[in-house]
Amino acid sequence: MDLDTIREVVLARERDDLAVLSPSTAVLAGGTFLFSEPQEQLVRLVDITGLGWPAFEIVDDGLEIAATCTLAEFAGAGPGCELGTPVLRELWPGTALFAQSCRALLASHKIWRTATVGGNVCLALPAGAVLGALVALDGLAVVWAAGGGDRNIPLREFVIGPGRTVLRPGEVLRSIHLPRSSLLAHTSFRKIALAPLGRSGAVVMGRREPGGRSAVTITAATTRPVVLDFATPPSEGVLRDALATIDSALWFDDPHGSPQWRRHVAGRLAGEVAGELRGP
Repeated sequence: MDLDTIREVVLARERDDLAVLSPSTAVLAGGTFLFSEPQEQLVRLVDITGLGWPAFEIVDDGLEIAATCTLAEFAGAGPGCELGTPVLRELWPGTALFAQSCRALLASHKIWRTATVGGNVCLALPAGAVLGALVALDGLAVVWAAGGGDRNIPLREFVIGPGRTVLRPGEVLRSIHLPRSSLLAHTSFRKIALAPLGRSGAVVMGRREPGGRSAVTITAATTRPVVLDFATPPSEGVLRDALATIDSALWFDDPHGSPQWRRHVAGRLAGEVAGELRGP
């Protein structure tokens, strides 16, 4: 869709170029959502792809994923492996969630080559499966503050509701940091939808770290990602008690599933995920 209110497109080359951000200015990376519907409040776009951030950067304590990393890069997709690779690296079993989460999106592979990880996170949609995967892997959002400096925000606290995040005016998501313990984790993934190719009604992901610490993350079924933490892989009873603590107001309601259905199927999927976490 043409955005006929836009009067200027700024190609950011350095951090100072982001100083023009305002309510009438939007950050442009992939733009797959931005150009999908009218944006009548906008007069300027700031293209952050010119900042040249590498998609992945291995650091001492884990992995940095740039906000401009495309879904295709994130999933390891390319000629001959359009559905992505099983893991990013053989020694990082936790990255199995990368391609699995991308396949849970209602998006073509053309979209994969353009849409970005940062866009999926900042849109904060309940069906944002990449957002859910990064929450499930205990991601940390690295945010460039408007006045300089960085803010580090646990990704599980980043989204506060559908389309709502804790980003302040003028702030930009720079990257997502995944700790080494999550990269080494055993994971499990389940998804359900009302139609075979429909939008996800519930997505449940599990993580068991080498030391036994575990988490079950529910997304798509809830208005924001919900993480249930456990010292060890939960038994059926422990998981059932944890699921019961989820606020009833968090279960999402739209044409892709009622709150009651989503709560039920999320519980069933969580049981399967926890069973895999208890396995070898």
